[in-house]
Amino acid sequence: MIYTFTSDTHVSDIVKQCPQAADIFKRNRIDFCCGGNRPLAEATDKSKRSTEEILEEVNALYKRKQEMNETSIDWDAASSSELVEHIIHKHHQFLTDELPQLTPYVTKVFRVHGQHHPHLGQVHQLFNQLKLELEQHIVKEETKDFPTLLRHEAEPTEETTRELETILASLESEHAAAGDLLKTLRHVTNDFTPPEGACGTYRLVYQRLEALEADTFEHIHLENNILFPRARTVV
Repeated sequence: MIYTFTSDTHVSDIVKQCPQAADIFKRNRIDFCCGGNRPLAEATDKSKRSTEEILEEVNALYKRKQEMNETSIDWDAASSSELVEHIIHKHHQFLTDELPQLTPYVTKVFRVHGQHHPHLGQVHQLFNQLKLELEQHIVKEETKDFPTLLRHEAEPTEETTRELETILASLESEHAAAGDLLKTLRHVTNDFTPPEGACGTYRLVYQRLEALEADTFEHIHLENNILFPRARTVV
């Protein structure tokens, strides 16, 4: 593997380029916040794992994230089943991984800084509402909605046409609700701009919320603008 990060890379720089690396550091007792301004080789002094082991895990994670950001595929030309598989593999998996991992950081920032930054209470509430809605949304899509859509495309009937239209209207409503929550989060956080002097965890939360917004909007775009209109043309 060609390493993007080395033992000389500062921990804070790794988290800047790959925010999810913070989860690896947290598990391995590596301070990426107050002690982030030092090389990884020094930061592993309290970890039970070697610098080389942690480097391998961090670089593998970064490589996966880079591969998942590949956008050269023409989804208009892809089949619906390929598009559904991509949505599940990339966007649903991202939410499955990221939502529970980000939750304790959002809570920690609210607990530590909420007294002086009251807006963090709203950030905490909005994030947890979004988390609940998205988790329920992706389960419903995978277990019911997507299978119905693909079944209708393979063998359309009047019954599946009616069922599909109800499903699509519901999904579009859920997408709109998630989009509104994300827009409110952006407004409340001043475009995800941390205040001057914010600690590393504070900055990390804003960075990961912005990444969550970007991925969710791409997710919604693929469904609302490609998958759903295509499904409605099947008769």
